[in-house]
Amino acid sequence: MLPNIDYRELPRAMQRLMAGGPADEAATLPRRSFLKLAGAGGLALGAFPHLATAQANGAGQAASALKPTQQPSAFVQIAPSGEVTVTINRLEFGQGVQTGLPMILAEELDADWRLVRSRNGSNDAAYLDPAFGIHITGGSNSIKNSFTQYRELGARARAMLLAAAAAHWNVDAATLRTQAGTVLGPGGRRLGYGELAEAAMALPVPEKVTLKDPKDFRLIGRPTTRLDARAKSSGRQDFGIDVKHPGQLTAVVAHPPVFGARLASVDDSAARAVKGVKAVLRVPLDRGAEGVAVVADGYWPAKLGRDALKLQWDTAAVEKVDSEKQLAQYRKLAARPGPRKFDADMAPLATAPRQLEAEFVFPYLAHAPMEPLNCTVKLSEGRAEVWTGSQCPGLDAAAVARVMGLKPEQVAVHVQMAGGGFGRRFSSTSDFVVEACEIAKAARAAGLNVPVRLLWSREDDIKGGYYRPMHLHRARIGFDERGKVLAWDHVIVGQSITTGSVFEPFQVKNGIDATATEGMRDPYALPMRLTVHHPKLNVPVLWWRSVGSTHTAFVMETLIDEIARSTQQDPVAYRMQLFGDKHPRHRAALQLAVDQSGYGKKQLPAGRAWGVAVHESFKSVVAYVAEASVRDGQPVLHRVTAGVHCNLAVNPRSVEAQVQGAAAMGLSMCLPGGAITLKEGVVQQSNFGDFTVARITHMPEFDVHIVPSAEPPTGMGEPGLPPLAPAFANAVARLTGKPLRQLPFDLA
Repeated sequence: MLPNIDYRELPRAMQRLMAGGPADEAATLPRRSFLKLAGAGGLALGAFPHLATAQANGAGQAASALKPTQQPSAFVQIAPSGEVTVTINRLEFGQGVQTGLPMILAEELDADWRLVRSRNGSNDAAYLDPAFGIHITGGSNSIKNSFTQYRELGARARAMLLAAAAAHWNVDAATLRTQAGTVLGPGGRRLGYGELAEAAMALPVPEKVTLKDPKDFRLIGRPTTRLDARAKSSGRQDFGIDVKHPGQLTAVVAHPPVFGARLASVDDSAARAVKGVKAVLRVPLDRGAEGVAVVADGYWPAKLGRDALKLQWDTAAVEKVDSEKQLAQYRKLAARPGPRKFDADMAPLATAPRQLEAEFVFPYLAHAPMEPLNCTVKLSEGRAEVWTGSQCPGLDAAAVARVMGLKPEQVAVHVQMAGGGFGRRFSSTSDFVVEACEIAKAARAAGLNVPVRLLWSREDDIKGGYYRPMHLHRARIGFDERGKVLAWDHVIVGQSITTGSVFEPFQVKNGIDATATEGMRDPYALPMRLTVHHPKLNVPVLWWRSVGSTHTAFVMETLIDEIARSTQQDPVAYRMQLFGDKHPRHRAALQLAVDQSGYGKKQLPAGRAWGVAVHESFKSVVAYVAEASVRDGQPVLHRVTAGVHCNLAVNPRSVEAQVQGAAAMGLSMCLPGGAITLKEGVVQQSNFGDFTVARITHMPEFDVHIVPSAEPPTGMGEPGLPPLAPAFANAVARLTGKPLRQLPFDLA
């Protein structure tokens, strides 16, 4: 039995077979540039669960001094049965926040973990990131930025439950304590949270609370099975793609073959004749392009209708990027002067005893999440509702409001579980959300006043952008016989991700996008001159898991290793020497990986070599010790040992899963076919048959070890990716004697 299957989504033959058997005040928020843009559409203030609005406005209540993000009633629902439901202020798309955030809140609430559940949030102002003041899931900030927030939410809710019990028993709250979802009082009296919840949530919210000493944690730090594990492993989990409403129709879009192209002619007669097709609509698309949406009673008829379209495209006015020509252009740019991030004296290059020159090439990369992009839109008089897996529901709500001509408070974004994203579900243009809204608006004008679900196919997703930018790096390094770097002249060429986005005002300085240079130089105290060029091309680009560190870590860690090899130094000892005493977290992570792997102590099988890399991104440090070989001319990764320093690990099991998942993406970058290329403006890849991702047969044995720490947690969704490729490459270089200078690997 297959759950939640709509047979109309399937090909006809399979159908027959199956049939048989108000916004927050902008001035209080730090991201003013973001809110200036979003304010046009707004960060809508919806109805909080329970009594948050009353608590915020109640006369004489302490809650009046609290922001919506600090009030338990927007985050905690306690049923009469004692079941505790925690609302998460992030998108859950595989990183584990749907468990991690409830663990944090439940810790301070003293909830019975067996009765804890979680649910998704929305574009409600309560669910803003408390540090950034915007709705956002990204930058590995979910646990890091909401750690104290969710602790305080739990502590406030617990204090209110204690106050309600004290009033019920007419005793001093100081005489009471809590344990596993129960308030315990004098004389053996007990009241469950479910019995107290209604009275408790009507009380004033305490502005200040005392948090637990970390030594008293009973949930935080304990390896915990994810709350969504059973649903996902059994196929019962619903994602954005599974949203269903009465009368709902499905839309697919014929996108132009070249980014930004428009339609010259449309013959839709055959498409309209397909059974189940309700409308064929010409709609505006992202970046000034046009497309044709086919709206039908299921995905399959919509797809067949799209296949039947006869379209002529006008590509004369748009640039047609070609990967080979682009590389030649980048090489010319690399030889020119440009803005500088670092500007150390390069005079020692001329007299350095040893010289090293290198060029690195990194291709475009697709995000390719397992759940392709989707968005469901329901329009009614004066209101729009959207269901999608959004990394930034506030920004998406603003975009919806602009498209629909609505006020911010007339838009609701219902965040759905997403099957991956890696950055693709947050673009500053809200491209696929806007596309869905344009289709819904056009469908309504055509007389189809029903919810419309936009679905992208896998091919749409891989061919349709946005991509991790292509980059070229060039380095000239002078060093001495001991490996001391005397001068490092470096150039990066690649499109800017944040230029033109809401983040440009504070990410682009002196013409340099900070995301392109993150991970360069640090943690090594090197005399570096870093020049950056950001050409503009007709290819949409976006952050990709670990952003700039996807390429900077590879460059830094393979070059550091090459210097160590050329001066006959152990790569671990050389890195430890460069760390000095200024980077204890790097040292601890690397030492843990070394100790646990047996590096330098155990004998590797013949034909294998060690590879080492360590990198900090998003405030966490991950070190890898890899064992690799070369078989039939292809590199093979056999075993990886990770040392992780993320401060306090809220859920060590999630940390382990995130490191392994990120490493799998890092491995994908190394494999043949792991590139997006363009020919005359057309993306040449379309599916997993020609865009490689790591399969289970590619994965090595993997051990993850976490450095113990009681410091507040740092991010873990992304830091596991950057050091995988350089650790693998360094092992291969030790076997072949030839450094690897590009991704995917090329051993020719």
